[in-house]
Amino acid sequence: MSFIDGIKERAKQNVKTIVLPETEDARTLEAASKVLQQKIANVILIGNKEKVLADAKAQGLDLSDVPVVDPANCDKFDTYAQTLFELRKAKGMTEEAAKDALLNNYLMFGVMMVKMGDADGMVAGACHATPDVLRPSLQVLKTAPDADLVSAFFIIDVPNCEYGANGTFLFADSGLNQDPNPQELASIAKSSAKSFELLVGKEARIAMLSHSTKGSAKHALVDKMVEATNITKEKYPELKVDGELQFDAAVVPSVGASKAPGSDVAGSANVMIFPNLDAGNIGYKIAQRLAKADAFGPVLQGVARPVNDLSRGCSADDIVGVVAITAVQASV
Repeated sequence: MSFIDGIKERAKQNVKTIVLPETEDARTLEAASKVLQQKIANVILIGNKEKVLADAKAQGLDLSDVPVVDPANCDKFDTYAQTLFELRKAKGMTEEAAKDALLNNYLMFGVMMVKMGDADGMVAGACHATPDVLRPSLQVLKTAPDADLVSAFFIIDVPNCEYGANGTFLFADSGLNQDPNPQELASIAKSSAKSFELLVGKEARIAMLSHSTKGSAKHALVDKMVEATNITKEKYPELKVDGELQFDAAVVPSVGASKAPGSDVAGSANVMIFPNLDAGNIGYKIAQRLAKADAFGPVLQGVARPVNDLSRGCSADDIVGVVAITAVQASV
């Protein structure tokens, strides 16, 4: 069974309600139909019901049984607006601005649905940039109590691969933090280990990646990953982590044994922590396009309630996969 098939089966065992606010995007409507057909989750769409159903029909989809919430006609609108105002008034938000935000920003409305318990999670980003998805999430839901920062990862599932967890890896940060410092990398490692073990069900083995292995090169970027490794080991001694490691030393047993003898991570890593967003984003796209890997994400970690981002190049099936992941996150 593939990674995502296993996630879908878990989602079916504890059905959650996921809000999809980007109803102007055809992929979202197709994904909603597939989620319902596969019984992965309940779905709420946001928008003008007549238009949403007409657009779906034009695609050959029947979404007549899906709740479509129009902010302009929602009986909970005033409650949402008052709650948003109370949350943001210290930042200068007025009552009118709160109402305007909910009427004109479906992502904000979707986040408020999660905040108020009317949905268990939200998935967006098919036609919005990551900051547009993240901003209302942090403004309303805030950072989780056990997280120092919000970060983003991809689950990479490589077919016919003997490395990692039967070809499954977590790549972080591959979607959000541009140039995390060593302390931030340690926090990303901790959150990533938790996410990997929740979603994959295997023990996390964390590699702090670099162009160097155990001092084979000298550079400030190498020093950063060494320091990040030391901080992680000191703050989270329960984690299995090592670095700095080149990618091959991290995942290939023979290379790991040669370049990092005695390491309990080298050659068996499954959680890959990249030095910066350039490396993480390039790395996941190389795996996706050249290794034919399935790439699910960017999945956010560190938000108080599950809200997940999408690549704007995603397919409807990618959205279905992230909905399933979000549902599993909402189950804990």
